[in-house]
Amino acid sequence: MATILVVDDELGIRALLSEILTDEGHTVELAENAAQARAARERRRPDLVLLDIWMPDVDGITLLKEWGSTSQLTMPVIMMSGHGTIDTAVEATKYGAMAFLEKPITLQKLLRAVEAGLAKPAPRGNEAPPLGGGLPLRGDGGLTVESAMTGGMGLPPPQPLQLGPQSEQSFDLDRPLREARDAFEKSYFEFHLAKENGSMTRVAEKTGLERTHLYRKLKQLGVDLSRNKRSAL
Repeated sequence: MATILVVDDELGIRALLSEILTDEGHTVELAENAAQARAARERRRPDLVLLDIWMPDVDGITLLKEWGSTSQLTMPVIMMSGHGTIDTAVEATKYGAMAFLEKPITLQKLLRAVEAGLAKPAPRGNEAPPLGGGLPLRGDGGLTVESAMTGGMGLPPPQPLQLGPQSEQSFDLDRPLREARDAFEKSYFEFHLAKENGSMTRVAEKTGLERTHLYRKLKQLGVDLSRNKRSAL
């Protein structure tokens, strides 16, 4: 797993991203401003940085430029903002950012961006990557801030869940509806927990439930979470 530095002046966003990424098995460092981000980068040399654009002291673009100009941009950087523009997105790629996440950040987009970032070779020195991360920008009228930094590439459509013969379950239908439904839901969540190696974040993503709702549902159904915990956590 990787070491990821999250730089954002909002405590709630730092806490949420930390929880999700830690649940995925990563080591997370947190910084609320540029000064803390500089110190964290020197201390831990992160494999990836999630960097907010709008911060009270030094903004994310300025910090990105600084790292690039001093040959410290040795890790992929993903920019985040709830108030970005296409010009801002293009400027960020110009100075070395590999992707852009618009707030509020969805779980699927966060995990996909992190996975892509960790798979991408780190920049060398102050060499900036091609505009748009090496992908052609699409000039259609529906261009968004996020697509400006990803070459207009959208998320792939969700794939249907394939249940093999080994996953088949039998249920006693000669019982009250509530009991039959609870039995099905328990098997359903146990299947996903086993498939995702106990990752609550990925199960929440797969099943379309908020994490807090998912925890309550599993407790209500009597699902044993201890046996599904990943050894890495």
